[in-house]
Amino acid sequence: MIYGIGVDTTTIERIERTMTHESFMTRVFGENERAMFEQRKNRAETVAANFAAKEALGKALATGLSGFVWSEAEALRGEKGEPYFRFSGALEYFIRENNITAHLSLTHEGGFSTAFVVLEQP
Repeated sequence: MIYGIGVDTTTIERIERTMTHESFMTRVFGENERAMFEQRKNRAETVAANFAAKEALGKALATGLSGFVWSEAEALRGEKGEPYFRFSGALEYFIRENNITAHLSLTHEGGFSTAFVVLEQP
Protein backbone atom coordinates (compact mmCIF):
# COMPACT_ATOMS: atom_id res chain seq x y z
CA MET A 1 0.00 0.00 0.00
CA ILE A 2 1.27 3.49 -0.82
CA TYR A 3 1.80 5.65 2.26
CA GLY A 4 2.84 8.75 0.32
CA ILE A 5 4.35 10.11 -2.89
CA GLY A 6 6.47 13.23 -3.30
CA VAL A 7 8.35 14.92 -6.11
CA ASP A 8 10.52 18.01 -6.18
CA THR A 9 12.65 19.88 -8.70
CA THR A 10 15.28 22.46 -7.86
CA THR A 11 17.66 24.52 -9.95
CA ILE A 12 21.28 23.46 -9.75
CA GLU A 13 22.39 27.09 -9.95
CA ARG A 14 20.45 28.01 -6.78
CA ILE A 15 22.02 25.15 -4.82
CA GLU A 16 25.47 25.96 -6.20
CA ARG A 17 25.19 29.41 -4.61
CA THR A 18 23.98 28.15 -1.23
CA MET A 19 26.36 25.19 -0.91
CA THR A 20 29.21 27.61 -0.22
CA HIS A 21 27.61 28.30 3.20
CA GLU A 22 28.83 25.76 5.76
CA SER A 23 25.77 26.34 7.96
CA PHE A 24 23.48 25.36 5.08
CA MET A 25 25.47 22.21 4.36
CA THR A 26 25.53 21.00 7.99
CA ARG A 27 21.88 21.88 8.67
CA VAL A 28 20.52 20.15 5.57
CA PHE A 29 22.91 17.26 4.90
CA GLY A 30 24.11 14.46 7.15
CA GLU A 31 27.71 13.48 7.68
CA ASN A 32 27.55 10.58 5.19
CA GLU A 33 26.07 12.82 2.51
CA ARG A 34 28.75 15.44 2.98
CA ALA A 35 31.43 12.75 2.69
CA MET A 36 29.78 11.54 -0.53
CA PHE A 37 29.75 15.10 -1.87
CA GLU A 38 33.47 15.40 -1.21
CA GLN A 39 34.12 12.11 -3.02
CA ARG A 40 32.15 13.46 -5.97
CA LYS A 41 34.14 16.71 -5.89
CA ASN A 42 31.12 18.65 -4.54
CA ARG A 43 29.32 18.56 -7.87
CA ALA A 44 26.39 20.93 -7.57
CA GLU A 45 24.00 18.60 -9.41
CA THR A 46 24.56 15.90 -6.77
CA VAL A 47 23.96 18.33 -3.91
CA ALA A 48 20.87 19.69 -5.69
CA ALA A 49 19.48 16.18 -6.23
CA ASN A 50 19.90 15.41 -2.53
CA PHE A 51 18.22 18.68 -1.61
CA ALA A 52 15.29 17.81 -3.89
CA ALA A 53 15.14 14.35 -2.27
CA LYS A 54 14.53 15.91 1.13
CA GLU A 55 11.81 18.18 -0.19
CA ALA A 56 10.14 15.26 -1.97
CA LEU A 57 10.35 13.22 1.24
CA GLY A 58 8.58 15.97 3.18
CA LYS A 59 5.77 15.87 0.62
CA ALA A 60 5.53 12.07 0.76
CA LEU A 61 5.40 12.15 4.57
CA ALA A 62 2.70 14.85 4.37
CA THR A 63 4.60 16.76 7.06
CA GLY A 64 6.04 19.50 4.91
CA LEU A 65 9.59 20.66 5.24
CA SER A 66 9.40 21.36 8.95
CA GLY A 67 8.09 17.90 9.85
CA PHE A 68 11.51 16.28 10.20
CA VAL A 69 15.17 17.09 10.71
CA TRP A 70 16.63 17.23 7.21
CA SER A 71 20.00 15.78 8.15
CA GLU A 72 18.20 12.68 9.53
CA ALA A 73 17.26 11.69 5.96
CA GLU A 74 20.46 11.05 4.02
CA ALA A 75 20.14 10.39 0.29
CA LEU A 76 23.07 8.08 -0.44
CA ARG A 77 24.14 5.92 -3.40
CA GLY A 78 24.61 2.16 -3.52
CA GLU A 79 27.39 0.22 -5.23
CA LYS A 80 25.79 0.60 -8.65
CA GLY A 81 24.91 4.26 -8.09
CA GLU A 82 21.33 3.58 -7.05
CA PRO A 83 19.94 6.21 -4.65
CA TYR A 84 18.49 5.24 -1.29
CA PHE A 85 17.65 6.88 2.02
CA ARG A 86 19.45 6.20 5.29
CA PHE A 87 17.40 7.48 8.21
CA SER A 88 18.54 8.35 11.72
CA GLY A 89 17.19 9.90 14.89
CA ALA A 90 13.49 10.58 15.34
CA LEU A 91 12.84 10.13 11.62
CA GLU A 92 14.33 6.62 11.68
CA TYR A 93 12.10 5.80 14.65
CA PHE A 94 8.99 7.07 12.80
CA ILE A 95 9.86 5.11 9.64
CA ARG A 96 10.42 1.89 11.62
CA GLU A 97 7.37 2.29 13.86
CA ASN A 98 5.14 2.79 10.82
CA ASN A 99 6.83 -0.04 8.87
CA ILE A 100 7.57 2.26 5.92
CA THR A 101 9.84 1.39 3.03
CA ALA A 102 11.22 4.40 1.14
CA HIS A 103 11.96 4.35 -2.59
CA LEU A 104 14.00 7.17 -4.14
CA SER A 105 14.77 8.16 -7.72
CA LEU A 106 17.01 11.09 -8.69
CA THR A 107 17.88 12.78 -11.96
CA HIS A 108 19.46 15.99 -13.22
CA GLU A 109 19.30 17.55 -16.65
CA GLY A 110 19.33 21.00 -18.20
CA GLY A 111 20.15 22.88 -15.01
CA PHE A 112 17.59 21.09 -12.85
CA SER A 113 17.69 18.25 -10.33
CA THR A 114 14.57 16.22 -9.60
CA ALA A 115 13.74 13.67 -6.93
CA PHE A 116 10.82 11.27 -6.73
CA VAL A 117 9.94 9.50 -3.47
CA VAL A 118 7.46 6.68 -2.86
CA LEU A 119 6.77 5.56 0.70
CA GLU A 120 5.24 2.11 1.00
CA GLN A 121 3.68 0.05 3.77
CA PRO A 122 2.86 -3.65 3.60
